[in-house]
Amino acid sequence: MTLPQLAGLAMVRQAMPTTLKPWLPAIGTGVMGWFALDGLLRLSHLPIASGLTLAGLGLGALLLRRRQPRGPAPTDVPGWLGRLEQLEAQFLRLAGEPAPAQAELDSQLRKDQLAALRQELERQGLQLALVGTCPPALALQPDLIGALRGPETLQLHWAHPLPAWSADWSWPEVFAACDLLIHHLRTPLSAADLRWLEALPAAQPAWLLVDCPSDDKSREALSAELRSQLGQELSSRLLFWDGLPANLSASLSPLARHLASGGVELRRGRQLRRLEQLHSQWQCDLEQLRRQHFLPLQRRTQWLVAAGVVAAPLPSLDLLVLAVANGLMLREMARLWDCPWTFEQLQAAASELAKAALAQGVVEWSSQLLTGLVKLHGATWLVGGALQALSAAYLTRVVARSMADMLALSAGVSEPDLAEIKRQAPLLVARAAEAEKLDWAGFLDQGRQWLRSQSAADFPAESV
Repeated sequence: MTLPQLAGLAMVRQAMPTTLKPWLPAIGTGVMGWFALDGLLRLSHLPIASGLTLAGLGLGALLLRRRQPRGPAPTDVPGWLGRLEQLEAQFLRLAGEPAPAQAELDSQLRKDQLAALRQELERQGLQLALVGTCPPALALQPDLIGALRGPETLQLHWAHPLPAWSADWSWPEVFAACDLLIHHLRTPLSAADLRWLEALPAAQPAWLLVDCPSDDKSREALSAELRSQLGQELSSRLLFWDGLPANLSASLSPLARHLASGGVELRRGRQLRRLEQLHSQWQCDLEQLRRQHFLPLQRRTQWLVAAGVVAAPLPSLDLLVLAVANGLMLREMARLWDCPWTFEQLQAAASELAKAALAQGVVEWSSQLLTGLVKLHGATWLVGGALQALSAAYLTRVVARSMADMLALSAGVSEPDLAEIKRQAPLLVARAAEAEKLDWAGFLDQGRQWLRSQSAADFPAESV
């Protein structure tokens, strides 16, 4: 997919017979606007530098984290299906026309996933699974089914033992598709038992079938111990069993009553949970695709800012160029993230992030490191206004990353909550700055290439 607004803003300029820079007319227009703005600000006694610092730097900021959108979640099956169809349309739009072969394969995979889920949504009856690191003998399966028999048709999965250790502690897909899990536990609880219980998918109903002695005192003591180890929700779903097949029906009677009265609710909960899980997976994949499109935009904008800072005839024009470049970036980012906010709302949100970036000393940090490199490499690497230009490019880089994170977190929000953005801005910028520090070497390599391109454009080779 191309990014139309920035497609013509090439940062590596070809050698020309003269040193006239193709964007100087735009800079000249900016100078005239600057003097007009300067006069107005002087007449109204407003601080020019501080005002343009916030206005200029405030046009590109953000943050990241794979989370569910903060907009209101659908409450029914058609609502979630609509959300999934919207995501598929966004995938197709980002893939472009004609779609690459891999994009076609990914699209077909999503279609298959959605078709399989639609088929699952139509499933009648209830599916249960008995799980555990030490499940009971398979011979007890008829007794367990008989103890739970009721008005709903039941299908029971008797699982193999859960492993005592796992790299990701992720429940298999077959369990996620069940309406309810029965987790068999032997006491004392092992670390693996507790870890699997912690890894239960969100909103996955589970009841605990606990082996314990039949006397009341021992059972009461064990119940108190388990309640101290488990959360409130699981503690309310304990089923104590002495291990005898004849007593299994009595132990499971609370669960049997729950299945008889709450079958419709369990089925609806499973449908919504599975739709939300698929939506979360697609949202994560879509965010990765957006980041792939965002990185070239981020790089082009940071070097557009750097070129503008070098070319600006007045120091205060640096911020004006930064504002223009980041304004173009914000519009393109809004398209990438399908953000419905107005440009003014984007500016206001970005301003809060930019303030946080300035307060955290992103410019000072990058300038200090670049100054150290000047001492090592001297004028052979950093000359003239390159130090200021590279610092401005790095600031743009951090602010752009934090803005992308914020847009990812705000998916589905019709308008920005500036108070919430202001509260979260320091954390978002800090995370973005920390992530960009890890790629400081990559930024410096790009900076060297950009500086060489600037030197080639300023001093073209003579024809022989």
